[in-house]
Amino acid sequence: MSVNLKYYLPSGLKTVLKKLPVRFTKNQQYDYQTKKIINEVLNDTSNTIDVGCFRGEILDLFIDRAPNGNHFAIEPIPDNFKNLLEKYRSHNRVKLFNMAASDTEGKSSFNHVISNPSYSGLKKRDYDLPNEVDQQITVDTNLLDNVIPKDLKIDLIKIDVEGAEYLVMQGAQKLIRQWKPIIIFEHGLGGSNHYGNGPNKVFEFLKGCDLQISNLNAYIQKKSPISKEDFGNQYFKKLNYYFIAHP
Repeated sequence: MSVNLKYYLPSGLKTVLKKLPVRFTKNQQYDYQTKKIINEVLNDTSNTIDVGCFRGEILDLFIDRAPNGNHFAIEPIPDNFKNLLEKYRSHNRVKLFNMAASDTEGKSSFNHVISNPSYSGLKKRDYDLPNEVDQQITVDTNLLDNVIPKDLKIDLIKIDVEGAEYLVMQGAQKLIRQWKPIIIFEHGLGGSNHYGNGPNKVFEFLKGCDLQISNLNAYIQKKSPISKEDFGNQYFKKLNYYFIAHP
């Protein structure tokens, strides 16, 4: 069985591994590539959205690269949100939302995985290891189109929501169509299939917004975007689960 180490490495060990010159896991490669893309596409005043902010690791990169930009962070888990409020209390350019980004406004059940919070999402996803402990909580949901200022250009969105990424995109379609931001997003089996969508729907939606899809490394190397067939192949064969949408 292949185990996604994203969910199981202790935070201290993750910090040590990030400092090593060799990237051992696919997640380390994605982290490295994401940071490289952030440094490449953002400038001092860029505006960003971090959907599934969790502990703020990606948000920290946004702030460092674009200190004079506006940064919006979405985090539905109450304890995580409280920690983020404390962490960013002195950052007046960061606005936090205690909600799950979706395609509807209201309230929803939410699967909070107590033993492994990174697994949490609007629906229960597959777990790599047995005996995870979860509970159903209720969270607010809303559309990014409702909460992000309509006249503010958004340059980059990161989406890591354990399968609900299509719902996030659906709820941000006005924003995406208007500004055509770079979107770094997770999309893989075990998560998104529990929402009744998959690579074809994601590809067609982004194509309708005049965005193409690439692998992170291929984007960095300025290679051609991938086709709908290749995107589906990578999804179903689990070759990649992080991608980038771009004009």
